[in-house]
Amino acid sequence: MKKKLVSIIIPYFKKKKYFLKTISSIKSQTYKKFEIIVIYDDIDKSDLNFIRKLSVTKKFKLIINKKNLGAGLSRNIGIKKSKGFYLAFLDSDDLWTRNKLEYQIKFMEKKKISFSHTSYSIIDSSGKNIGLRKVSPNLNFKRLLRSCDIGLSTVVLKKKILKGYSFSNITTKEDFVLWLKLSRKYKLVGIDKNLTKWRKLNNSLSSNVFQKISDGFKVYNHYMKFNYIKSLIYLIILSANFLKKKKV
Repeated sequence: MKKKLVSIIIPYFKKKKYFLKTISSIKSQTYKKFEIIVIYDDIDKSDLNFIRKLSVTKKFKLIINKKNLGAGLSRNIGIKKSKGFYLAFLDSDDLWTRNKLEYQIKFMEKKKISFSHTSYSIIDSSGKNIGLRKVSPNLNFKRLLRSCDIGLSTVVLKKKILKGYSFSNITTKEDFVLWLKLSRKYKLVGIDKNLTKWRKLNNSLSSNVFQKISDGFKVYNHYMKFNYIKSLIYLIILSANFLKKKKV
C-alpha cells in the first residue's frame, strides 16, 4: 500500500534551546513520507537564521507570522498550507520516538479510524523522565469534559475531519476546545503506547495556573456555551482531575 503524506505542524516561539532535538526526532522517523511546517510566531526575528538553516530540505516549509498570533492560530495557518492526508502536531520542545508515525498510522489504517492519540512520558528541561501519562480508554465527549487527557504532540488525524473545525484563539487549552468539538462526531482513539516525550518547563504557558483557570472557564462558557454555574462546576472538576494527575 502506498504511504500517505503526513504534514507535521509546529508553531515556534523562543524554543531554540530544544528545537534542534525536536527536528532531529522527526528526521529520524522510520516513516519517511512527511513534510514539516514550522510557523515562526515571534516578532523577535533573532532565531530566524537558526530556523532557516534547518529548512534547507524540500520537506521543510517555513511560515513567518507578521505578528504574534499564539499557538492555536499559528497551527490553523499551518493546516491551511499543508498537503498531507494526515496531520500530526508537535510542540517545538517535545520529542517523538523513532517509530511514532509508523506505529500510529499503521494502527489507524488497520482499525480504520480518523483520530488517534497515545500515552506519553513527561521530561524536564534537561530531558530527564519525570512522569508518564497513560491514555484514557473509551474517551468520549462526556469524559473529555472532565479531564483534558489528550496530549497535543501525540495526536495524528486525517486532515479531512477538520473541515469546519479549527484551533481556538485562547492562550492555553486551544487544543482542548478542538478535541471536545471533534469528540461529538468522531472516535478519539487512544493507543496505550508511549511514543512521545512532552517537555514540562516551569516558565511555559502550560505551567501558568491562573492562565489555565481563566482559559478553562472560557472553554466551557464561551466555546461549549454552558451557563455560568455549569461552567464553574466543570472547571472545578477539571482542576481537581488535573491535581490528581500531578500526583501520579
